[in-house]
Amino acid sequence: MPVSRVFEDTPINRTIQLIGGKYKVYIVWKLIDGPMRFGELLSFFEGISAHILSRQLKEMEADGLVFRRVVSENPPWVEYSLTSTGITLLPVIEAMAEWGAAYQEMEREKGLAPR
Repeated sequence: MPVSRVFEDTPINRTIQLIGGKYKVYIVWKLIDGPMRFGELLSFFEGISAHILSRQLKEMEADGLVFRRVVSENPPWVEYSLTSTGITLLPVIEAMAEWGAAYQEMEREKGLAPR
């Protein structure tokens, strides 16, 4: 669904474009603790295909959020880490987590918590 032209050139829309993929926020969240190999990321995301994860990582790399390092050992392997720009997303993700926790608590208090 396209965003109204009124919102196209806004900072919020740009942020959503950068981290709005189904797994992008979680990729940043996992990489906050340090670099991870592709296989480690793949095993963390239950049900995701290697193709989808690879595409999300490529988009994030192109946007300057993730750094991809190829280690040419035998066999070669790939490791992903956050760039300095990617690290700046930490307060955004922490704010999302805090808001989500507060909302879940409100749902529980009102008896609306998902079952």
